[in-house]
Amino acid sequence: MFTDSTIFSNANRAGAPDDTVRIDNPGLTYGNLCAMVYVFDAAQQLTESCGCVETHNGLRTLSVNGDLTANPLTGVESTNGVIKIISAAVNNSPCDPTGNVSPKANLRSWGTHIQNPVRIDSRVVATAFPITETEFSDSTLGATELANLQAQCAFIGILGSGHGVCSCGTED
Repeated sequence: MFTDSTIFSNANRAGAPDDTVRIDNPGLTYGNLCAMVYVFDAAQQLTESCGCVETHNGLRTLSVNGDLTANPLTGVESTNGVIKIISAAVNNSPCDPTGNVSPKANLRSWGTHIQNPVRIDSRVVATAFPITETEFSDSTLGATELANLQAQCAFIGILGSGHGVCSCGTED
């Protein structure tokens, strides 16, 4: 079992552009999959989660500011953190990240990263925020971590009264 993960930085920061996450289902399994998305803040707390259907050969685009950090459980929008995406079999309509997640490898994910403005000797020499884009890193997903992700997401659903649920952006 694998999970994809990446960092985000400078989200929800005045003057900084928005980070973007793109998820692709290249179609190896020929069918829909679920992208189970789990968003953590810099203190390693799960702040939002959601499940997004990924169609065969589909591409989904998510805004970090608008889709992944705009509705946190605590009401405090994260500026830095980690995004984990589990490629899974469809388990509900819509996909449910709180339980019965059955990982199924295939989804590919990329994210933009908003870098800090360039500084020399602690002076800002450029006001622009440089942007880079990388593929998410694959890592082994243990059964304990999968169970913890699902349980934390379920608790957010119980405690959050609608907060802590991210949205799935747009499918191109």
